[in-house]
Amino acid sequence: MGKYLAIFLGIVAMIAGLYLVIFVWWREFYELVFGFIPPILFFGGLIAIIAGISSIKDARRQKKLEEEASALQEEQKTEEQKPE
Repeated sequence: MGKYLAIFLGIVAMIAGLYLVIFVWWREFYELVFGFIPPILFFGGLIAIIAGISSIKDARRQKKLEEEASALQEEQKTEEQKPE
């Protein structure tokens, strides 16, 4: 019974909220939504910049590790080829 009551009350709350947004508080809702656009753009751009910088750093680190690994392999090959 509690599950069905929760579903019913959820539907009632959704309908009431939709009614209030459309017919009563449309102007306030409209201003709120458009007020969020500049901060979302700002923080979205900031996150994109941070992600790009992190990606560049990761690529440099990976390239450096690959170079060190290849140099170590070449060093091991030359030591194996030396006659004792």
